[in-house]
Amino acid sequence: MEPVHLPPSPHTLVNPPELGPTPGFSHAVVSAPGRTVHLAGQIASGPDGKLVAQDLPDQFEVALGNVVTALRACGGTPEHLVNLTIYTTDVPGYRAASREIGRGYRAHLGRHFPAMALLGVTELFEPGALVELVGVAVLPGPTS
Repeated sequence: MEPVHLPPSPHTLVNPPELGPTPGFSHAVVSAPGRTVHLAGQIASGPDGKLVAQDLPDQFEVALGNVVTALRACGGTPEHLVNLTIYTTDVPGYRAASREIGRGYRAHLGRHFPAMALLGVTELFEPGALVELVGVAVLPGPTS
């Protein structure tokens, strides 16, 4: 099968090098014509794409830091987040560690609480990943 040839995307795909390789996805997309930013799922990966944390609270904090890094690469800041979806393979563990996870949350977002959902899943794409965060942000300013 031959590859499909599409016209250039009207969207800006952003892949900051400090978030590591992007096999088949972009870390963030700034959609046209507005200022909405769609942030790809982030796990607790370092610049090489490998997990840098083992337990759920540490993975959550690193993953949220990666969400903020991707958002900043688009010109946004944490208060521009309007939605954050949390996927975890361990909902009971998430509940049990909620105080520690809350400390990690506040380290990156303070008391800014966008619309959120927590979803339990059987597994994530990266073996060993316990949590993945997906965000949407709206950057103020002109829509073009």
